[in-house]
Amino acid sequence: MTHHRFLALAGLSALAFVQAQDADARVVRLQVDSVKPAPAVTGAAAYEIVSGHFEGAVDPRDAANAIITDIAHAPRNAAGFVEYRATFRLARPVDGASASGVLFYDVPNRGNGDVAADPDGHVRVISGWQGDLPTDAGLQTVAVPVAKGAGGKALTGPVLTRFQDIAAGTNTVAITGSIGRPTPRPALLSLDTRKARLFYEIKGSATRHAIAPRDWAFANCANVPFPGTPDPHKLCLRTGFAPDRAYTLVYTGKDPLVLGLGLAATRDLVAFLRHAKTDDAGVPNPAGTIRWTVASGTSQSGNFLKSFVNLGFNADEARRIVFDGINPNIAARQVPLNLRFGVPGGAARPFEPGSEGSLWWSPYDDKMRGLGRTSLLDRCNASNTCPKVIETFGSAEFWGLRMAPGLIGTDAKADVPLPANVRRYYFPSVTHGGSWTGGFKPAGDGAIPGCRLPGNPNPSLESLRAAQAMLVNWVRSGTEPKPSVYPTIASGDLVLPTAAAIGWPAIPGAPDPARMLNAMPDYGFGKSFHHRDISGVISTQPPVQRGTIAQMVPRVNADGNELSGIPSVQLQVPLGTYLGWNEAVSGFEAGGGCGFAGGFIPFARTRAERLARNDPRASLEERYGNHDGFVAQVRQAIEQQKAAGWLLPRDADRLLKQAQNSDVLR
Repeated sequence: MTHHRFLALAGLSALAFVQAQDADARVVRLQVDSVKPAPAVTGAAAYEIVSGHFEGAVDPRDAANAIITDIAHAPRNAAGFVEYRATFRLARPVDGASASGVLFYDVPNRGNGDVAADPDGHVRVISGWQGDLPTDAGLQTVAVPVAKGAGGKALTGPVLTRFQDIAAGTNTVAITGSIGRPTPRPALLSLDTRKARLFYEIKGSATRHAIAPRDWAFANCANVPFPGTPDPHKLCLRTGFAPDRAYTLVYTGKDPLVLGLGLAATRDLVAFLRHAKTDDAGVPNPAGTIRWTVASGTSQSGNFLKSFVNLGFNADEARRIVFDGINPNIAARQVPLNLRFGVPGGAARPFEPGSEGSLWWSPYDDKMRGLGRTSLLDRCNASNTCPKVIETFGSAEFWGLRMAPGLIGTDAKADVPLPANVRRYYFPSVTHGGSWTGGFKPAGDGAIPGCRLPGNPNPSLESLRAAQAMLVNWVRSGTEPKPSVYPTIASGDLVLPTAAAIGWPAIPGAPDPARMLNAMPDYGFGKSFHHRDISGVISTQPPVQRGTIAQMVPRVNADGNELSGIPSVQLQVPLGTYLGWNEAVSGFEAGGGCGFAGGFIPFARTRAERLARNDPRASLEERYGNHDGFVAQVRQAIEQQKAAGWLLPRDADRLLKQAQNSDVLR
């Protein structure tokens, strides 16, 4: 998002914003771009999809907004407000009588998201909140202004970008951030490499090898030999990049986007859809009558929900509750959004912020990092706007995303208790988000580029949908959800991340789990960085590592599958060892964890095959006899899962058909 683009948008909406004379941060203009029939969904009434944009005005003098980093330096309209413009998409029943009264907000992940007809009659909503995304078609985005210093002087600060696993023979890379969707990094203050730093690391060594300024350039050398064609968006290395090295660039950036406005944009839209009849120009609220609001976010967008509540945005401009309930799913951190030169698309990689602040739902005294007694709910407790929370996550979050301190603190001495308005459900032995294809796959989910083991085919979607249904019922009718189920120190289910401690079976040729854990550094980003809130200005790049936070992981059974939590039907009738980790076989991380991808080690088909491999795990034939025996056990597990409330009827029927149609023991 550029400053010029934002000025163009401001011209579109200036009249509406000038009308905002009261001290409210709110949606003042809503533009519907299209209304189209939604594809039919089994069990759902007829729906339509409403797509459009909305514009908001935020009062920087309001204490609720003052927490937004650099809002004091943002341009203001004639009424003294800071403006933004964002996209939205909404699915609503065509017949309002079919609506449940629930607005279910799905936080987009890196701009990705969609809405569809809902069998339960909920209004489904997504909207843009990440202001550094490209404006690709179909993405949910928000346009936010550039912050400027006094007299229009550029605000500056250190910016860090990391590059690794670069193909051999490459001499030029794009300067981007995030994973999954590359995003532009802040503009350079200077192309002079003497005013920046570039160094590389080799796996297993803490030494940083500086690269002389004369040996690299802010340039494109793809077609022109070094020093190439000057380009502020590219980095060229004279000798080319090595695939087994990780490179870190630190430069002075300028013109930060006020990314924290994405939090306000979400708050304002949901408050508008819940309470307003029209915008300032008389455009009607497209959501209809809303009585309850629930939000779910997965991975990065679940981190967003934690920060949303932590920073006080669950109170709207009139100090009313925004979301009655939230479901942060597979979210181990807070989102590093409300920062000068924020990196909201990061994922717990070296030098990235996100785990430095409060990670727990009830007060915990973080003595190790000197943060004092804090919790994610401190601000909403003070304003009486705390949501009901159902937190869901799985094995990959322990191994790859540093989940443990949120359960056991930074000293790892005892479990941090949960408050009454929070439930926590653990989905054992799953990859990040579980297998989205599901089914029963004796060979796993196929090869994962760069990883040693095939993908983990164990799903968590069915359990997640059951948990979300519990959250809606909790919000709507006050029905208490099931007690929390997750591994703890007290139960003996959280242990040190070693093969011996977790009870890892001696599977021939299997990787050593101890090498798979993503370590959690205790980073210091400088005095202007507010560690508790992951907000403010980073002044130290790369950050100072003051130590390493202890972590723990779940125990496993004789098959190598985790013991605690809410097991899926597939885990109750296993086809192999389902892992929350995998081993990288190439690039900088070779021999360690393969990101946060989970792996799979299949069982042998027959006893003879098992004995030939010296595999201690029973074979498929020893467990189930034949295909019919396997299906019978699946049917039994489905009935038990339904009776326990962890499987919705529509999912149960689908699972049984998948088992019947599977290749297991055919």
